[in-house]
Amino acid sequence: MGRAVAVLVAVASLATACGSATVEPGAKAGGRSFTVAAAGDILIHPELVEQAAKDAEETGEGEAGLDFGPLLAGVKPVISKADLAICHMETPVGKPEGPFEGYPEFLVPPQVLKAIKGVGYDTCSTASNHTYDHGMKGVRNTLDTMDEVGLGHTGSARTAEEAEKINIRDVNGVKVAHLSYSWESFLNPAPENKRWALNRSSTGEIKKAESRARKEGAEVVILSIHWGLEHYNEPSVPQLDLARRITEETGIDLVIGHHAHVVQPIQKVNGTWIAYSLGNQVARHSSPTGLTEEGAIGWFEFREATDGWDVTARYRTTLVDIPPEVEPGEELPDGAVEDHRLVDVQSVLDEPGDLSEERLARYRLAADRTRGFLFNRGAPGGDGLKPLSLEK
Repeated sequence: MGRAVAVLVAVASLATACGSATVEPGAKAGGRSFTVAAAGDILIHPELVEQAAKDAEETGEGEAGLDFGPLLAGVKPVISKADLAICHMETPVGKPEGPFEGYPEFLVPPQVLKAIKGVGYDTCSTASNHTYDHGMKGVRNTLDTMDEVGLGHTGSARTAEEAEKINIRDVNGVKVAHLSYSWESFLNPAPENKRWALNRSSTGEIKKAESRARKEGAEVVILSIHWGLEHYNEPSVPQLDLARRITEETGIDLVIGHHAHVVQPIQKVNGTWIAYSLGNQVARHSSPTGLTEEGAIGWFEFREATDGWDVTARYRTTLVDIPPEVEPGEELPDGAVEDHRLVDVQSVLDEPGDLSEERLARYRLAADRTRGFLFNRGAPGGDGLKPLSLEK
């Protein structure tokens, strides 16, 4: 027995001396890996357009008097770090000079897409209940502008031929497909002769799209899906049922959910990570609830295994700062938020500077509450969901 132990120790010491890497069980020696960052709805309300106009006056940048860069800059250190960053563009865009519209039939400045690209996003899902708010003109404007700024896209289409194409990207030598599906608005449905303009949620259609993606060489398939009930922090029964069917009947590797405008849990279902809702990435609802300003960036690391892909999940809490409303000519209270800004909460808590205790309490609340909602279906246990730490 003693001799056997001695031999094992000697072998281990030799391996260490030679610099041999330890291979985790199931991992593939020399296997590929990549990271994915995905966030919630990008919903540009009128107050955010006003903020972009204010920022353009100060920066002297942007286009047609609008600069969305400062609004979104807070998440650049996280988003730009990922090998593949996926946004969800909730609404159609118009022309740079406007006119623009808010709820219920959104038409937002196309300048925001340049800012989205600027913080590090690579591609966006475009299937939502607002996709067809302004018909085919809105769909075309949105996708044309995405092409101009270099953003990939999936979920809506300008032609029937484009609707059949699969968005496949090379990520660290891995072919990754991105699919996007949504329920359709009853207010502005696409006409029968243009049903191809929007991908409608259906297990059967998702299965067909995944099959096409695999035939075209996709090794990983990520699904963005617009589903659930607005302002509910727990997934609905239809969400849970569709998640089960997707994980049982398809080979989808990751599901990213939107539409609730608040954070919902992340959990593994049949071995596949499901982010039911990552809340809003950026929005300014007419009646902010606090929850609608809180969001999460999901961070997923894919490692090649002997039988597929091993995926670990992390998250980063975000918050949209909203200035208090004051009467014209009235000054903001001391220490109050002055501008709408998308904030990486942990970075502020790590380096608070001279922020007031009231401001810091708001960031702590966002961090604590988001953690609670994300963990509400047991992911921090055996599934291993954890906060994301950025290496300096």
